[in-house]
Amino acid sequence: MKPFLLFLAIVLLQRIAELLVARRNESKVRKKGAIEYDSKGYLVIVAMHAAFFISLCLEYLLLKKSLNSFWTIFILLFVLAQALRYWSIYSLGEFWNTKILVIPGSPLIRKGPYKYIRHPNYAAVTIEIAVIPLVFSCYFTSALFSMLNLALLHRRIKIEERALSTASAANKDD
Repeated sequence: MKPFLLFLAIVLLQRIAELLVARRNESKVRKKGAIEYDSKGYLVIVAMHAAFFISLCLEYLLLKKSLNSFWTIFILLFVLAQALRYWSIYSLGEFWNTKILVIPGSPLIRKGPYKYIRHPNYAAVTIEIAVIPLVFSCYFTSALFSMLNLALLHRRIKIEERALSTASAANKDD
């Protein structure tokens, strides 16, 4: 139980810190004229992430799950996902957010992991949602929320791509 609670506390503290950074960044970019896209969809993603942690706790406690015998592999994957996530956040700087906020006319960021893949932060989140539960043999939570996350990200990426191309087009008009 102690490893589970410790790991859960670490992940939740990370998420809280990230939300604080996102709030600070939101304030900065809104002052620069950022437009928010899909605010209702954002609420669905927040609900999904909250439900993820509830499901993880319930599965672990009610089904008396334990540390997976391959936990070191899953922790390594988690750490690699964290490295990708924080590289993404650092590369975007004030443009990183949990919401879709786009400043019209802003160029796309093409440094850091964005040189190699289009949505590295989403790749990191996808890995995390799959492997966090697997550390503790919570297969149901891993499978269910991996599918939900992919469905939500599919929709979100379409909206984000449209928003970014609109901002890019505004940049070309100048």
